[in-house]
Amino acid sequence: MKSLIAIFACVVLAVTGCSASGDPATFSGPAKEITVTIAGGSVNPPPGRVEVAKGQQVKIVVTSDVPDELHVHGYDMSAGLQPNTPATVEFVADRDGLFEVETHDSEMQLFQLQVQ
Repeated sequence: MKSLIAIFACVVLAVTGCSASGDPATFSGPAKEITVTIAGGSVNPPPGRVEVAKGQQVKIVVTSDVPDELHVHGYDMSAGLQPNTPATVEFVADRDGLFEVETHDSEMQLFQLQVQ
């Protein structure tokens, strides 16, 4: 009986120890794909907030009618935008916070990325 209690205690400690660790949990859900089009000086869909889970894979696809540069603040990710050619930025959202996604030359806000 003492062995059974000892085994049970070890299992409980192992499980609670893992969940209480400071390591971020890995997200096993699907990638979040965010598609934005810039045409005639307008952003479609209109700028708003996009929420993703911490640890989630993020794929941002932007098509612009003019040359520019896409930039994801806080993650220091960027991609050159060539007219009418989709540009893609992919990363794991591993930092909590609210991050601006914008173009550099025209300084257009595309959306805010909320990671939590």
